[in-house]
Amino acid sequence: MASALARTVFARRLHVSASRHALSKFAMPAMSPTMTEGGIASWKKKEGESFAAGDVLLEIETDKATIDVEAQDDGILAKIIAQDGQKNIAVGSPIAIIGEEGDDISGAEQLAAEAASEKPKAPAKEEKAPKAEPAPEKKAESPKQETKPELPTGDRIFASPIAKKIALERGIPLAKVKGSGPNGRILREDVEKYQAPAAAASATPSTAVPSPSASLPEYTDIPVSNMRRTIGTRLTQSKQELPHYYLTLDINMDKVLKLREVFNKTLGEKDKSAKLSVNDFVLKAVACALADVPEANSAWLGEVIRQYKKADISVAVATPTGLITPIIKDVGAKGLASISAEGKALAKKARDGKLQPQEYQGGTFTVSNLGMFGINHFTAIINPPQSCILAVGATQPTLVPAPEEERGFKVAQIMKVTLSADHRTVDGAVGARWLSAFKGYLENPLTFML
Repeated sequence: MASALARTVFARRLHVSASRHALSKFAMPAMSPTMTEGGIASWKKKEGESFAAGDVLLEIETDKATIDVEAQDDGILAKIIAQDGQKNIAVGSPIAIIGEEGDDISGAEQLAAEAASEKPKAPAKEEKAPKAEPAPEKKAESPKQETKPELPTGDRIFASPIAKKIALERGIPLAKVKGSGPNGRILREDVEKYQAPAAAASATPSTAVPSPSASLPEYTDIPVSNMRRTIGTRLTQSKQELPHYYLTLDINMDKVLKLREVFNKTLGEKDKSAKLSVNDFVLKAVACALADVPEANSAWLGEVIRQYKKADISVAVATPTGLITPIIKDVGAKGLASISAEGKALAKKARDGKLQPQEYQGGTFTVSNLGMFGINHFTAIINPPQSCILAVGATQPTLVPAPEEERGFKVAQIMKVTLSADHRTVDGAVGARWLSAFKGYLENPLTFML
């Protein structure tokens, strides 16, 4: 009897132990290859609620969109660690505790506490940096004299990616930071230890004379979203590191506008919502020109220049949270109606924050059109690793020479476009050839119908 009771107790203990070990930490997933951190938009399941494979557990805010995260297996959400609205959660950090149906979830609190206790380890490094600040303050005068002559204006700055990211977030000029890495390369610790020369000097006057402190105008601080932070980082890096050059051209859009009017009249009879935009013709002409000048459909990858065989065109779309570039794949193989329908669908998903990573990652060429806002000319920043981006302005009536006319001139609908190109992959002559081909297709739109 006693032995039977012992076996029963042992079995129960073993069962409880197995159940506790069945609980596991659910980490922030990487929704894209470039994602390093994300935010919790909202949990779709509550603590203690069970879920089945395929159920949406939560919505994650990435640097580009809000993405649903589906459960891979059946289970139960034992404990939520990262609450709704929490941001800047590193990929791999625990955000919840999950288990299987029927498991003892009493150990979820303890497991969540352990996961939470791991977080202070990262800030610990940051605490050491401020402690070391008093020492550099005494030596602050010598680094000032060393850094200025070493990095004259125009010289390229060598820094690690994490050092650039921290410098950008803290507003630290890399040109004034002395690098301790190989060949003077700026490392993370160099940026973290940097102290602005004016900081100490400006601190004393402000404390010494507090009375005349000027009152600041009314303002509102808007939190930086993951998307806005990524836009800032990537575009700053592009503008600083890529050798941009710009080519501008005027294009006569008379034939495109007449053809668009005919097409829309025909399409309107079948579906009133189906209308072609000028941008649909622009995208088709871009793809045709890329087929003629494939050197422009390329990417700089460091050791090689990758030349693409299809035109996957990224289209810049403004959303409430920032700019995003959904991709219309293989535009050269599609008709105007298909391009129009796909473009509208992607634009709506972008504004709703419902784009999937495969719908905005990649692309071989970008088009940014501000013509609908009445902007007739602007230059755009290249979206690396792409080599080119086309800035499209508004179409405006313009007087142009016309020897065949009695008056010697006529009014034409002119659209101004500017190509931004990466000189590492696309030479000026290549860029000019591409623009010439692009202009030819738009001024004779029937050629890309053949």
